Amino acid sequence: MDPNRVVIFDTTLRDGEQSPGASMNQAEKLEMARALASLGVDVIEAGFPIASQGDFESVRAIATEIAGATICGLARCNDRDIERAAEALKYAQKPRIHVFLATSAIHREHKLRMTKEQIIERAVKSVRLAKSFCDDVEFSPEDAARTETEFLVEVVEAAIEAGATTVNIPDTVGYAVPQQYAEVIATLKRRVRGIDKAIISVHCHDDLGMAVANSLAGVQAGARQVECTINGIGERAGNAALEEIVMALKTRRDYFGVHTGIVTERLFPVSRLLSTITGLTVQRNKAIVGRNAFAHEAGIHQDGMLKERSTYEIMKPEEVGVPKTDLVLGKHSGRHALRDRVESLGYSLTETELDRLFEEFKALADKKKEVFDEDLILMLTHSHVGGAPTGYRLENLNVFCGMNVMPTATLAVRTPDGEILRDAAIGSGPVDAIFKAVERITGVQANLKEFHIRGVTAGKDAQGEVALEIQVESDDRAFVGRAASTDIIEASAQAYLNAVNTLRLMKDQPREVIARPGAGA
Repeated sequence: MDPNRVVIFDTTLRDGEQSPGASMNQAEKLEMARALASLGVDVIEAGFPIASQGDFESVRAIATEIAGATICGLARCNDRDIERAAEALKYAQKPRIHVFLATSAIHREHKLRMTKEQIIERAVKSVRLAKSFCDDVEFSPEDAARTETEFLVEVVEAAIEAGATTVNIPDTVGYAVPQQYAEVIATLKRRVRGIDKAIISVHCHDDLGMAVANSLAGVQAGARQVECTINGIGERAGNAALEEIVMALKTRRDYFGVHTGIVTERLFPVSRLLSTITGLTVQRNKAIVGRNAFAHEAGIHQDGMLKERSTYEIMKPEEVGVPKTDLVLGKHSGRHALRDRVESLGYSLTETELDRLFEEFKALADKKKEVFDEDLILMLTHSHVGGAPTGYRLENLNVFCGMNVMPTATLAVRTPDGEILRDAAIGSGPVDAIFKAVERITGVQANLKEFHIRGVTAGKDAQGEVALEIQVESDDRAFVGRAASTDIIEASAQAYLNAVNTLRLMKDQPREVIARPGAGA
């Protein structure tokens, strides 16, 4: 392996999905896996197969379809977990089993109630069992950053001797600081016998806002795999953000002296895809993929940019898939202009997909004076990459409301069989009336758990994106629905229907819930 090549291990579908509100169904996880593969991720941690039947099926589907990247499944250090992971990864071209066991004193005493000797014995046995299923085995001493140095050296050495090809050193609770964390990695490189037989990996959490800094410090100290997630999602405050790690290594290659295999032009589209699937929006000032990352308002900055871009930009926006200039498209624009702009955003469409997008674009252009990049990306992510599930479709909507009147909603909905159903309902407000009418038409009685509206672009004619979650009494899962329109009332109706469609799609996929693993694995 190239000693200056850093392996990018993406755990968006495992650790990232454990972030509250970020759960994905199988279709959504598969869509994200395809996007991660197109991004050039080296290892995709597809899930924790023992956690539920749904997780097992998702890992198996990803392992069966995705080629090129290594597909990884997580397992605790016990036989049942490892065997379940091996079964899920059976058809992967390049499988990896990732086993973990906590090693810090606080975890040994309060969680595991095991001695150091028992932990080493369990770790060795588990690595050997995983090795019997596949050659590529990763071992993580959970909470390594708070583990005594002598014991950490001992357990890592034992795992490598048992056959681990990657040893991950997690800062499970985001407690480390860069200099300290770098010294942990450097100590392992100096003192662990056989360390040259394995890749050292880093996995950092952002509880103190230092996940990226700690990860980069680990790379400086000799780690050659970084575990990270798109948009930095993950347990509690999240994980190290993949886009920040990758662009730091690329932009400051003069300092770090290493490189990755990531197609950086895909960073922004993949970031937006994840936001669309999970409903977790990216903060405006987020590095690399935030809306303001390449925006300049201060007069001094604007003057400098006009004279020489590098005065205030250390990266080109095109490098991460962000257009350099605002897109100005309207109802008079043609297919050629639309295709060029879509390709510049990092998407590749078939003729059929372009035809469908062009129709949606024209419909939106009739409602708006200008169609912006954000509008196009929203259409692409909703209709091209991970759109709403098929099922009930909104055909017509009429809402009557105002002060001192009873809000009423009348809907026409096309059923999955093609039949048009009409009904009406009253509510405490127009959205409540719509949701009650949907319930009458579909027969699905649900509780609204979350409801969010955000403006996609600026201006009075901006599209509004609605993201919501519903839950039914017979199922503890939350079902997500999203939609966008220049009319937020229409978007609310379509989002609720999409949530109902998701519920219908998933109702026959019961999930056996087992406790999730710790965040640091």
